Amino acid sequence: RAVALILVLCVSGMRAETARYSVPEEAERGSFVANIGKDLGLTGEELLARQVRLVPEGEKQYLELNQHTGDLVVREQMDREELCGQSEPCLVRFEVLLESPLQSFRAEVRLIDINDNSPVFLNKEIVLKMPESAMPGTRFLLESAHDPDVGNNSLQHYSISSNEYFRVYTQRRNDGGRYAELVLDRALDREHQAEVAFSLTAVDGGTPPRSGTASIRVVVLDINDNIPVFTQTLYKVSVMENSSQDTLVVIVSASDLDAGTNGEIVYSIFQNSEENLKTFKINPETGQIRLKKPLDYEEKKNYEIDVQATDGGGLSTHCKVEVQVKDVNDNAPEVIITSLTSSLSEAAPPNTVVALFNVRDRDSGDNGRTTCELTGEQPFRITLLAAGAYALVTSETLDREQVEEYNVTVRARDEGSPALSALKTLLVRLLDVNDNAPTFTQAIYTMVMSENEPAGRSLGRLSATDPDAGENAHVRYTLVPPPTGALAAASFVSVDSESGTVRSLRPLDYEKVSAFEVTVRAADGGSPPLSAQAVLRVVVRDENDNAPVLLHPPPDSSAAGELVPRWAPSGYLVAKVVAVDADAGQNAWLSYELAKATEPGLFRVGLHSGEVRTARAVTERDAARQRLIVLVRDRGQPSRSATATLAVALVDDFSDAFHQLGHDPASGQQPQVAEEELLTTYLIASLCCVSSLFLLSVLVLTASTLCKSCSRTALPPPSPTCYADGDIASDGVGVGSTGTLSPAYRYEMCLTSGSGRSEFQFLRPILP
Repeated sequence: RAVALILVLCVSGMRAETARYSVPEEAERGSFVANIGKDLGLTGEELLARQVRLVPEGEKQYLELNQHTGDLVVREQMDREELCGQSEPCLVRFEVLLESPLQSFRAEVRLIDINDNSPVFLNKEIVLKMPESAMPGTRFLLESAHDPDVGNNSLQHYSISSNEYFRVYTQRRNDGGRYAELVLDRALDREHQAEVAFSLTAVDGGTPPRSGTASIRVVVLDINDNIPVFTQTLYKVSVMENSSQDTLVVIVSASDLDAGTNGEIVYSIFQNSEENLKTFKINPETGQIRLKKPLDYEEKKNYEIDVQATDGGGLSTHCKVEVQVKDVNDNAPEVIITSLTSSLSEAAPPNTVVALFNVRDRDSGDNGRTTCELTGEQPFRITLLAAGAYALVTSETLDREQVEEYNVTVRARDEGSPALSALKTLLVRLLDVNDNAPTFTQAIYTMVMSENEPAGRSLGRLSATDPDAGENAHVRYTLVPPPTGALAAASFVSVDSESGTVRSLRPLDYEKVSAFEVTVRAADGGSPPLSAQAVLRVVVRDENDNAPVLLHPPPDSSAAGELVPRWAPSGYLVAKVVAVDADAGQNAWLSYELAKATEPGLFRVGLHSGEVRTARAVTERDAARQRLIVLVRDRGQPSRSATATLAVALVDDFSDAFHQLGHDPASGQQPQVAEEELLTTYLIASLCCVSSLFLLSVLVLTASTLCKSCSRTALPPPSPTCYADGDIASDGVGVGSTGTLSPAYRYEMCLTSGSGRSEFQFLRPILP
């Protein structure tokens, strides 16, 4: 049952309570002691939810707690005499720990002594020698009985069996022990009765009482009328507890006025305590009392020794020696861990409890007064909960990425001289929290893939790191979906979610996609996950997969007809071959060369311009019809090419031009001749149409001029209108800046004023 009040101490949101209970010693296993749940105001469900448990002060656990009911019961029988000896009260201390929140309650159970031991005499027969001259009222000290029980259950009084000479008195020592003195009631007469025998009974105060008996035999001696006398009836000495064996404690001295053997004194320790006989010894001749074994202040603080001096005639007297044991700082403090959180979240706030521990020192006074501190610079501190009870708490925020675990060393030091200390090391590991986002090694990754490269080829690898641990550091890669309406570049490549390897998904055409960018996200496996983004730029490397394309002469015509006057000098521009290549760079650089000609020495082709010019002046000996094949080649590896065919007519005038273009004596291909004749017919018809339109335009312009001169005064001033070159509609093909087609190329037709037949005399190019 609960016997005392609960002491509450609040430190850092926790409380330490001290409750006192009692239970009889030798109580059977499972015996009910108290209901801690009711004393704490908690139900069985709350106790179970908060994982209530007991932490004993010593190594052995004598009590156990039922988490469902809160009942404190006996786990193992406890013998008060074995646990505490003669010390009173006999306490079994423990702590009650509760989780969520962490709370500590101190409690102690007092073992109530039961009368389970009887008084016992060390000697079953006690022999006393008394002179017949002893006077009535003389007192004789008797051997004491030993009863390990305490309180009322200990030895209370002595009694003797009926006799006509003696009676017994029970005396009390300073330490509470009781001893017997035998008192002579009537004078002894050796001649009448040489020995007196009776029994001595020691009785305790238990219910029912227990007793022990010893036989006393009194031997009546012949007259020795002087008894020894001690110089002091009480000796008080102090001995340090660290004194070694055989250390001199005190010298007792007694004298006897008798002579001879009656005056010879022998010293002995009276057998009133078995412990005294084990601890001290006396020299029977000198009276020197020495230690048989070292003393321990923590076990016993003082001793009471009865010393007897006996002369040769059998007369004796006694004195008392009180030995006070002085404490020496011979016990280092002990650090006892009662609760330890070995794994702590790195997100734990300051003042989070990591461990609970007690510091105990068995010494007394300053030697038993302790202080506690931490060694080294660490993010922890010690908080005092109660006398000797401490909590290890965090003092600042933690970061696992900087320090993964701490070896926290607690130093407990007493105030003795010299001071003793003890160290206790606690290992505290930090649990990772997802507080770091992945980091790419580069903000922008540039990778290159070849044009028309097959799908599945690796382009490179992205890399992101996360300083967290476990799943919080497991990085996975994904492509960020592009905004609506943007180029679906995510369909060109894929990123392996685990390794970050970038692979192509399909072949690409450089002429359609020369480069593209996608955004890559690296996310960790935390909850919630953290992520980072980087830009992946993929450049498509051009391959020479396009041959040059001819713009002039058109590739669908069999041959382009060009007219060259016979008076053309060297360097005369005959035509310009125009080609473009859809590739880029070196693959689109075009060169021109004359592959085949009717007269190879008559014409030359500009290597880069594609201009066909006369290499020398035209002579009358040159054939009227010339056929040129121009080869257009790019610089790719391997290179690609195309050919253009030019038909050149050397003419004196335009009538010859029509004749030359219509007849090719060197050509044996009849379909080609027919086509050239048809072309001549078309040219003549076109010339007639153009001439008619020109005459009509002159007439309309003349009429309009006359009308405007008549009505000029009635019309508003004309607004100037400018037409740029770009306003003129063109059926030509537009070429970008990367092509090889030069600016627009135009021809002007000139008519001679003296031509009676109104024919074209020659053509002359107009260069920009």
